[in-house]
Amino acid sequence: MKLSVNNSRLNGLDTLRACAILLVLMYHYMVFVSHEPSFGFLSEIGWVGVDLFFVLSGYLIGNQIFSGLKSEYGFSLKTFYIRRALRTLPNFYVVLAIYFLFPIEAGGKAVTPLWKFLTFTQNFDLKPGSAFSHAWSLSIEEQFYVALPLIAIATITYLKSARAMWLVLVGAMSAAACMRYLMWQKVGDDYTQYYVHIYYSTWCRFDELLPGVALALLKNFHPQIWTRSLKYGHLSLLGGAVLTGVAMYLFTFYSYVEGQGFLWFTTTFGYSLLAGGFALLTLAGLSPNSRLYRWRIPGASVLALWSYALYLVHKPLMNALIRPFEAWGISVKSWIGISSMFVLSLLATYVLYRLVETPFMRLRDRYFPYK
Repeated sequence: MKLSVNNSRLNGLDTLRACAILLVLMYHYMVFVSHEPSFGFLSEIGWVGVDLFFVLSGYLIGNQIFSGLKSEYGFSLKTFYIRRALRTLPNFYVVLAIYFLFPIEAGGKAVTPLWKFLTFTQNFDLKPGSAFSHAWSLSIEEQFYVALPLIAIATITYLKSARAMWLVLVGAMSAAACMRYLMWQKVGDDYTQYYVHIYYSTWCRFDELLPGVALALLKNFHPQIWTRSLKYGHLSLLGGAVLTGVAMYLFTFYSYVEGQGFLWFTTTFGYSLLAGGFALLTLAGLSPNSRLYRWRIPGASVLALWSYALYLVHKPLMNALIRPFEAWGISVKSWIGISSMFVLSLLATYVLYRLVETPFMRLRDRYFPYK
């Protein structure tokens, strides 16, 4: 099995993306397979891997848009949308087909109506535990991919004002925090409704992409400040670790109280703190003065490269393997069972990446390259 990793990849961002997918895997393994924290605290807090993906996506997509708007060739909205479609849709459609062709094996629960998946509105009124529920985050990202370039064109191209874009970002993040507080007042004491109207909600979670967008805006329109910021990568790493740790502590000990419900402060500001911490870690991953930038962890680049395919395919595969493992006498709570699940998930990911994702990436780069 020959693996090819682009030498131009950034070690820091690859490390963060690898951490994000591993956190998600550990969390989902606890929730859907073993029903116990097989990886201890990392299983219980592993859901934050999605939040890290949000911040990284915000930076990477924001940087594509803002650099395009600044370039002599200009920014092509058509090319951007086509490139995003070729990047995200093929893998998604393959896994979506698996859920609808093999619903019992893949999830064993009711599947959301097909039109919601096709329009990426599946996260609206989504009930916890639904089949292919982990696509909720993809829905928010796809909605983000549609909206951000339009907003950027309106502010940067037509208003010719980076300041207007900053006002949009700050206003949107404030609005999302206010929305979480308002929804907490209505559903904060109901576990299921909290997930439906806050955790999965576009209006309550989209703001976690925006700290990454802010980094991209800083890089492209405030180069002097950006250059100075990169010189303090070690401080960004420390600050990001501390802020992320504080957010995780809040979510672990001050998020939900039995008999009382979710707490207002963590619901309102916890996601903002978490995204801010991850944004600082992203900045550290981009700074040559940071250890995170210089560390080259074996396998991190491959995991980062496969992360999208792995995110999509691991859950239906693990669900499908539970019964065979029981028939073979392999406990999903044992290290043999856990290791086997993860190895088989990686093999399935490689197949999806090699047979589906790679050909479409080549097609994208050949016919719709960035100038």
